[in-house]
Amino acid sequence: MGIVSRYVLFELLKVFLVALVAMTGFVIIIGIVKETSSQGIGPAQIVRLIPYILPDALRFTLPGTLLFTACMVYGRLSGNNEVMAIKAMGISPLVLLWPVLVLAVGLSLVAVWLNDVAVSWGQAGVRRVVVEAVESVAYGMLRTQRSYSTSRFSVTVKAVRDRTLISPVITYQASADSPPVMFRAEEAELRSDRAENALTIIFRNGTMDWDGVATMQIPDTFEQPIPLDAASQARTAAQLSPAQLGLSEISGQLESQKRMIEVLQEEMAATAAYQMLAGDFTALKDAEWEKRRQTLDAMKNKLYRLQTEPWRRWANGFSCLCFVLIGAPMAIRLRNSDVLATFFVCFLPILVVYYPLLTYGVDGSKRGALPPCSVWLGNVILVVWGAWLLRRVVRY
Repeated sequence: MGIVSRYVLFELLKVFLVALVAMTGFVIIIGIVKETSSQGIGPAQIVRLIPYILPDALRFTLPGTLLFTACMVYGRLSGNNEVMAIKAMGISPLVLLWPVLVLAVGLSLVAVWLNDVAVSWGQAGVRRVVVEAVESVAYGMLRTQRSYSTSRFSVTVKAVRDRTLISPVITYQASADSPPVMFRAEEAELRSDRAENALTIIFRNGTMDWDGVATMQIPDTFEQPIPLDAASQARTAAQLSPAQLGLSEISGQLESQKRMIEVLQEEMAATAAYQMLAGDFTALKDAEWEKRRQTLDAMKNKLYRLQTEPWRRWANGFSCLCFVLIGAPMAIRLRNSDVLATFFVCFLPILVVYYPLLTYGVDGSKRGALPPCSVWLGNVILVVWGAWLLRRVVRY
């Protein structure tokens, strides 16, 4: 590596690391505020959340930070006529550009990995922290809002004194097929047990009502354990969308989804053949058939989303390289040492071209209207555009 290349690489790393720390810290603060407002977690849980939010923050800040770095370094080099001096010496400007291109390729691979880690480890960790903090979260919301609810569990109280719930009304549904159970009591208390993975509710002088079918008086103390997953507002593993699955999980989900679609289609074909042979054509339009069609459409929609997700993560990761291919040569051509002006001039075409094309490709492939590879359309446009800019920098 020559002296010039080492100098450029050192400048790139210096600016990049400082900008990355600043931008990532800002995004982490936003993530913490979001989780705090939506989940009601306390300071202890906030500290535990930071490592899990970090990969999610980095996957968003890496491309923008690298673009900012390229604009700053190459804008300053060009503004100080250092690029012109290199050309006057008969040296190709690529000597200045290849360090940022190599750095961008490496960071693109890191960004792909972060896109996977953010959902497979980061979001799973956030869910675990929220589930384990369900007791403090519930008490916090009951003190401020007098109510706390999830899809299967809800609590409303008249007041909260220390850890005692005054006149609580608690509803719990063990499963989708079972009737909800309503508890009313003079007082109650919540205690979470991580070892047992349960939130125990201790009632005093209450009643238990099974959906109006039966009622039982509870004169003394009674304990009702509830799974932490049911008592928490965090999503369970079964409720996760394809965008929240790791790449290693998606391949297995794809095969499973394809088999389920094939089985349902075979069942529908066999049923339709039998009804046509029996001459029962009206049955082909009844509510049961409509329900099957809706189920098949939902299963195909999930299949399209699963097929799109790996392509989307690789495309998002290599946006680092695509942004640099635009930012570095454009900063050289602008010859402006004002980093903010250069950054916004470089980012504007990316904002206008790349993100709309990415959104169009992702939406189309998720609906099955476009092949999954269409999510790379924005990347391809930026690469072609960047190659044209590089050619002009080298020639002129």
